[in-house]
Amino acid sequence: MNRILIAEDESRIVAFLEKGLRANGFTTTAVNDGNQAARIASSEDFDLMILDLGLPGKDGLVVLEDIRGRGEKLPIIILTARDDIHDKVTGLESGADDYLTKPFRFEELLARIRVRLRESRQPSGGSGMTIKVGDVVLDLRTRKVAVNGRHVELSAREFTLAETFLLHPGQVMTREHLLSRVWGYDYDPGSNIVDVYVGYLRKKIDSQLIETVRGMGYRLRV
Repeated sequence: MNRILIAEDESRIVAFLEKGLRANGFTTTAVNDGNQAARIASSEDFDLMILDLGLPGKDGLVVLEDIRGRGEKLPIIILTARDDIHDKVTGLESGADDYLTKPFRFEELLARIRVRLRESRQPSGGSGMTIKVGDVVLDLRTRKVAVNGRHVELSAREFTLAETFLLHPGQVMTREHLLSRVWGYDYDPGSNIVDVYVGYLRKKIDSQLIETVRGMGYRLRV
């Protein structure tokens, strides 16, 4: 399960971020001070950091420079009210992976988080066009799937669902998250379409690969 560090001093925004991220299968840790943010980013194992620039104790840019100065590759998305082009350029040149200004839409932030996590999983020197977990290989360019070297035909929805699982091995994926990721937010939340398509994948790929987590959703076995 991906762990996200939130460095933000506005409690309302922290509550909003934690609620949305946890609903999408992430675990979160929040700090409201720049000194604490710089310290905890190196002392614990996080997959991504959301960093506000206007932090008390130590400015977010200084936190960013501290982290990059230690040679850490932690993906960092700046989320700030500073919308001046100079601040954006400075943040990106200081080592931020992305820069998003407030006010913001959670859907956009979530998409950017997924992109950064996907990039961080790609092996160095690789094309980033294939995803492999166990005996399952997805080719993102041709949209083809192979299981033990055998080609498997998947519909567009099935492929997107498979991609979502393979990008998050071992992470519990709630039905709500899968529904929004594959079918969109305007789809009927009371539908059993997720369960139906998980059944399709189990038949086509591996009946044991995707396990049901009772009361929560599904998880790709690692």
